[in-house]
Amino acid sequence: MTTATTTLRASLERLCEEYRPSRHAFFPALRGAPSSALRDPDVLGELYLRYQAAMHATRVMVYFLPHLDSPPLRARKLRIFIDDDGLQGGDTHHAQLARLFRRIGGRLPLADDEFGDLEPLARRLDPGTARFVEKVSDLYHRSLGPWCIVELVSDDWMRTLADGLAVHHPAVREEAYFAECFQGHVEERHGQEALALTELVLSARPQLLEETLAGAREMAQSLDGLWSSLESVLAAARAPAAAQRGA
Repeated sequence: MTTATTTLRASLERLCEEYRPSRHAFFPALRGAPSSALRDPDVLGELYLRYQAAMHATRVMVYFLPHLDSPPLRARKLRIFIDDDGLQGGDTHHAQLARLFRRIGGRLPLADDEFGDLEPLARRLDPGTARFVEKVSDLYHRSLGPWCIVELVSDDWMRTLADGLAVHHPAVREEAYFAECFQGHVEERHGQEALALTELVLSARPQLLEETLAGAREMAQSLDGLWSSLESVLAAARAPAAAQRGA
C-alpha cells in the first residue's frame, strides 16, 4: 500500500467510528418511541419521505462519481448500479423501501416518479433533509470520499434501523429491503468496493488524498444531520402524547 492509501484507510476507520450512525440518538429514540406513533400513517410517511429522499440522492449521484472512467473501473461501478437499481431485471432498493413503509401502514407523501432531480426534490423537504440532499449533490461529483463514507457506514445504519422498526413492526426484518441486503451482505460489499476503488485511484493520484478525506468528513457530518432530521419527526410525534397525558 502507498502512503496515500494507508492514510486513507486509517482516516476512514476513525471517521466511521466517530460518526457511526448507531451512536446517534435517533436510533434509541426509534426503539423507545410509543408504538402508537410508529403506527401513525403520517409519522411513518414523514420518516419515509426524509429517509427515501436521502437514499435517492446517494443513488442518483453514484452515476456522477469522478475518477472511475477507465473500462475496468466502469465495470466495477456498474455492479453497484445493478445492486441498487435492478438493472438486470431485479428489484430496486427504492421500490423495496416504499413497499416496506406501505405494509407497515405509512401514508407516503410522494409517488415513486416524484423522486427525480435533486434540486426540486430538496424544495419539497424539511430543511435538515434538504441540506443533506444538497450536500450529496455537491460533494459526490467532486471526490470519492463522500461515497466511501456513506457506503462504509451503511450496513451499521441499516441494521440499527431494522432493529428500531422491529420493536413496533416485528416482521419488518423479513421485508426485502432489509432481508436481501443482510443475506447478501450487500452494504458490506459496497463499502469494501468503494474503499478498494478509492485506493486504486489514490495509488495513481495521491495528490487527491486531502480533498478525498475532506469530502468524507463533510459527508459524515451531513449524515449526522440526517439522523437529527429523522429524530425531530419522533420528537414531534411524542409531543401530542405527552400533552395528552399532562391534561
